[in-house]
Amino acid sequence: MAELDGPRWGPASKGKAKQIVFLLHGVGADGNDLIDLAPQWSRAVPDALFISPHAPTPYQGAPFGRQWFDLTDRSPARLEAGVRQVAPVLDAAITRECAAAGLPETHVMLMGFSQGAMTALFCGLRRATPPAAILAYSGLLLAPESLGRELRGRPPVLLVHGEVDEVVPAAGSRAAERDLRDAGVPVEAVYSPRLAHGIDDAGLAAGALFLQRAAASLPPA
Repeated sequence: MAELDGPRWGPASKGKAKQIVFLLHGVGADGNDLIDLAPQWSRAVPDALFISPHAPTPYQGAPFGRQWFDLTDRSPARLEAGVRQVAPVLDAAITRECAAAGLPETHVMLMGFSQGAMTALFCGLRRATPPAAILAYSGLLLAPESLGRELRGRPPVLLVHGEVDEVVPAAGSRAAERDLRDAGVPVEAVYSPRLAHGIDDAGLAAGALFLQRAAASLPPA
């Protein structure tokens, strides 16, 4: 797979980046889908560089868009195989971007939506250098049965999900919340009663506060 690249924004402070926030889009979109979150969230983390990479492979379900892994077969085994294949690609991108910014890899925060949330949770919890935080919107936890033996750190996790999501039902985040607590991972969850498959103002506000707290807990870079 090719190296990840995509739009970037910030830091809003105009100084050297002190954190990097990776925004991982959903299936059929690309990095342009989430980069517009950066100006809003930068009010909470003005020293953050936001990077929204394009997923590495074309989405075969449409003539445009990208995907992190194949969804043709949505069985747990195939989903796990797919996310395991893309994990080293995201891992390498994190290492490369931190080196370019002169930051330790501990100063990374991962956010994902839908398939991007699945990727952020899987990769972030298994990284040799865990991220400072993981934000997962409308996703689920892939391969929970292997988490106990593969967990490399316990970064704080925020789960956000719409209660009427018909694409990835909110039951996915509720199961993830239970599995993460069982693994000793600190987790917060926000469920929006009338929200379908998307991100609303309540979720954005929760994410901003979560990023702010994570950034404040980091030592100077």
